[in-house]
Amino acid sequence: MSSFGSDLSLTSSSSIDHFDLLPDSLILLIFNRIGDVKALGRCGVVSRRFHALVPQVENVVVRVDCVISDDDASSPVGSSGKARGPLLGLFRLVFSGFVRPFQALGQLLGPKRPGSGPITGTLGDDDELDQGGITHHSPTQVLKNFNEIRSLRIELPSGELGIENGVLLKWRADFGSTLDNCVILGASSVISANPSKDSLSLDNNRDELQSHVAVAAAACGGEENGSIPESFYTNGGLKLRVVWTISSLIAASARHYLLQPIIAEHKTLDSLVLTDADGQGVLCMNRDQLEELRVKPLSASSASKRTLVPALNMRLWYAPSLELPDGTVLKGATLVAIRPSEQGGAKREVSEGAWVSSAFEEPFGTAAKMLVKRRTYCLEMNSF
Repeated sequence: MSSFGSDLSLTSSSSIDHFDLLPDSLILLIFNRIGDVKALGRCGVVSRRFHALVPQVENVVVRVDCVISDDDASSPVGSSGKARGPLLGLFRLVFSGFVRPFQALGQLLGPKRPGSGPITGTLGDDDELDQGGITHHSPTQVLKNFNEIRSLRIELPSGELGIENGVLLKWRADFGSTLDNCVILGASSVISANPSKDSLSLDNNRDELQSHVAVAAAACGGEENGSIPESFYTNGGLKLRVVWTISSLIAASARHYLLQPIIAEHKTLDSLVLTDADGQGVLCMNRDQLEELRVKPLSASSASKRTLVPALNMRLWYAPSLELPDGTVLKGATLVAIRPSEQGGAKREVSEGAWVSSAFEEPFGTAAKMLVKRRTYCLEMNSF
């Protein structure tokens, strides 16, 4: 008799789903740590409870699988393909990979509209694209049913700027209703202190590294001088830096333009970052900047789908060769700090050295700190 009671107790205990005993707040904490919108979509089809909790997630990460040109919307595009070009506004960002058995994800993140076939548009279009049996969702569509987003990070599959192999080009831009500031770091080549096995021998690379450092010391006349050599103006060096600057500003302003629908729809946002898997460019907006865009609509460029870039003041620092503490050498290292010419005093309270040197992760943050100690060159640029 006691054995029967023991079996009954064991059966009753095993029928309890202990996960159901967890409070919603703890499950939301877990979901916020997950962040990835695809993983959250899969969680949302597990149960009715998860389905109701996923839209309450505050920290969301959206990784764009592919970029499809409007002109090529009807052609198959693999999720690993990379599309590059100076104008991000020419492309629409879509998600691929929502195939069976995860088609229910689309039901959670947005109802499917009737009709099929290629649909052109931009990031802000609330649409889907069906190609080869794969339904592509724009980020706006995917985020439609998230109601409490505070921190949003969107990651493109690659940077927009097609640069030559070996060239370093990174930028970070902060926007409100227009550009607040932008920092660009570039180098014509990067010589690593730890060459790969398939390169020259270690001794040869060490000799090459030392020779470059010696040339840098001779050309610059020491760290205190920091003058730009005359050859920089005559061999196309300055022209190349101008191209880098304009291309980076166009890419940043195009990203900003495409974010309008998301910002308008998600009023709980405190932080928005639009970056890329290559680490080429980062667009950032904080709570005040997001609210500024909602209150003061942006000025769009009539020539393309991007935000109008205002007249700018620029500061440029240059080093023919810059050796970082880890031994990496940046050849033709260039740092450009950009602010609107008519920017209000409140936004200039932060010292230039602080926002410039903190714009990049290491080791490039150190490179920026080293460059700002050199001679400063001032430039101006008209609105475009």
